[in-house]
Amino acid sequence: MITEEEGGRSASIELTPKRKLHVMTGRTHPALARDVAAHLGVDLADPKLVDFANGEMRPRFEKSVRGADVFVMQSHGWSPGRSVNDSLMEQWIMIDAAKRASAKRITAVCPYYGYSRQDRKSKEREPITARMVSDFFHAAGADRIMSIDLHSGQIQGFFDGPVDHLTAVPLLTDYLREHAPSGDFVMVAPDTGRTKVAEQAARYAGSSVDVAAVYKRRPKDAVNQVQALDVMGDVSGRMCVLIDDMIDTAGTICAAADILLDKGATEVWAMCTHAVLSDPAVDRLKNSGIARVVVTDTLPLPPEKQIDKIEVVSIAQVVADCIDAVFSDRSVSQIFGGENQT
Repeated sequence: MITEEEGGRSASIELTPKRKLHVMTGRTHPALARDVAAHLGVDLADPKLVDFANGEMRPRFEKSVRGADVFVMQSHGWSPGRSVNDSLMEQWIMIDAAKRASAKRITAVCPYYGYSRQDRKSKEREPITARMVSDFFHAAGADRIMSIDLHSGQIQGFFDGPVDHLTAVPLLTDYLREHAPSGDFVMVAPDTGRTKVAEQAARYAGSSVDVAAVYKRRPKDAVNQVQALDVMGDVSGRMCVLIDDMIDTAGTICAAADILLDKGATEVWAMCTHAVLSDPAVDRLKNSGIARVVVTDTLPLPPEKQIDKIEVVSIAQVVADCIDAVFSDRSVSQIFGGENQT
């Protein structure tokens, strides 16, 4: 509000600044960022990233971001010639550049949040890397974080600022309702720790959908090895849908599918948000009894991993809706009916 004197009278002029929205991305998954920008009806900003001979990187934005709402997208995944660490570092540097260019508010959009499984100490002398990643976002200049189906809900408390926790469960269950050959299916957690996810998916899928869980055990000191021991719930003569936040090496999901088929399941599907698919995941899925694997595009899926069993549904509209809500200062949770907080 600016007050001026005009002929002995005071006049008030209220200034309404024009709000600016900028969406930019790193180089790990630009296809998703382009789709998000298209849904928002904005052009994807070019951060002009360059690599130096010694491996260091540098952005230099082609347009001013002064006073703008800046959304810096990057999934923390692997791509040819680039590691998870490269993805993180690139996003932090872009955030720092936006901060130093006087952006009004900076949101780190992390469809897949790297190091999310290192959210606590399970053994002595281990790091809590998920917390460290969050601290680095704060230090770089991010005002808030947006991510999808975090491996652990407690990660939301690691960041000193707002965290918008999105979920792909409604998207996956919409696919299930449209394509499942029978309405009689059971949502199955591949281990007891993911039972809440299966229960959430069952609520979206329909009030009559049952829930089951596989009890598993990891051999002591073994990495990426799992033994499925039993099933809690009635799966005999029914289609089973395994649901998890991610499929990495596919050991858990394939072991769970085997025991479900042994217990009399007629067909097994697998659904997840994040298709990490580290080796030997693709071979395991290809040779497993799983009939269909439904994933979202939070991570890029290279051609060599695009087997017939895998179906990809786009998360772009969900991300775009949530970016629009943040930009307009509206509730993100209302988009999911509050289910993203469970």
